[in-house]
Amino acid sequence: MKNSQKGFALPLALLLLVVMTLMGAALVSITAGDIRANSEKDTSQQTFYAAESGISDAKKLLASVEGGVSKMATNPWSRLKFCKPDFFPNLRSSNTKALYDDKHGKEFIKIKNLSEVISVSGDEKTRLDNFSFEYFITYSADFNGFVDNPKKKPGTNKTLYTIHSCGCDKSKSKCNKDKDTITALEAIVTRTVE
Repeated sequence: MKNSQKGFALPLALLLLVVMTLMGAALVSITAGDIRANSEKDTSQQTFYAAESGISDAKKLLASVEGGVSKMATNPWSRLKFCKPDFFPNLRSSNTKALYDDKHGKEFIKIKNLSEVISVSGDEKTRLDNFSFEYFITYSADFNGFVDNPKKKPGTNKTLYTIHSCGCDKSKSKCNKDKDTITALEAIVTRTVE
């Protein structure tokens, strides 16, 4: 009876070791996938916040304008690094003009890092340095497409503008190549002209 049980512990220990190793490898793989997915989600959210910051910055700029626009840029995206008209389905015309500057020299085409608009320091500043936004502003469309002159809201003294803003993660070095790392937003705003 004792002779039939010799060496039983060794195969059992090896079997348990293999099972535990496979379970550990599966857990490591699942955890690594979750970390990667969370990182991609965080990057996507941060590029969205960057694009949203561009819209806020453009609204502040429009609110500070005292005079009219003195120049229009025929090809605004040639001055931008990653914000392209293809990202905005409402931009139908390739020769759309954007506001370039006002009579006081304020420029309406902007490129900024998030760390320039959010006061932070240390590691968070380093992280925000990797995210930037770009925007340009056009007069809003009428039924015939985009216009080169201010479009007044009927019956008011309000001018309609469209802000086109993009956010990007520069740390991935794909801003110029990969649309998937860029978040594009647009907003229509009105400004009262007195």
